[in-house]
Amino acid sequence: MPARRAVDPAAARAAVLVLEQWLRDDREPAPDRAGLAAAVRLTARALADVAPGGSVEVRIPPFVAVQCIPGTQHRRGNPPNVVETDPRTWLRLATGLLSVPEAVSAGVLTLSGSRAADIEGLLPVVRLDPT
Repeated sequence: MPARRAVDPAAARAAVLVLEQWLRDDREPAPDRAGLAAAVRLTARALADVAPGGSVEVRIPPFVAVQCIPGTQHRRGNPPNVVETDPRTWLRLATGLLSVPEAVSAGVLTLSGSRAADIEGLLPVVRLDPT
C-alpha cells in the first residue's frame, strides 16, 4: 500500500472555514454531507500527521478513523486507546471551539484507555479566528 500524503494545512483550513458558522451556532442549517466529510477527514488526518503513530485510534463515524500518537502499535481487534465522537464535536475540538474536558463532561466525547487523553495536547489542528 502506498504511503498516504500529508494533509495540506491550507486545504484543511479551507474545508473547515466553509462550516465555521455551523460550528459556532448549532441553530445554523447543517452543512452538506460532502463538505462535512471533507472537513472531518482532513482535520483527523492532520492530527495523524502532527502525531504519527498507532497507539491511539480516533474515530469520527461515519467518516474516518485514524491512528496517531507514537507508542505501541495496534493492529487487530479492539484498540486499547480509543477516542470517539460525532463529526460536529470533532470539528469543534479540532478548531479549538471546544476543549477535551468540556466535551467529555458534556458526554459528547468518549476516551477509553490510558493514552486516549493525549490528544488534548495536540488540539486544535486548525485555528479559527476568535469572534
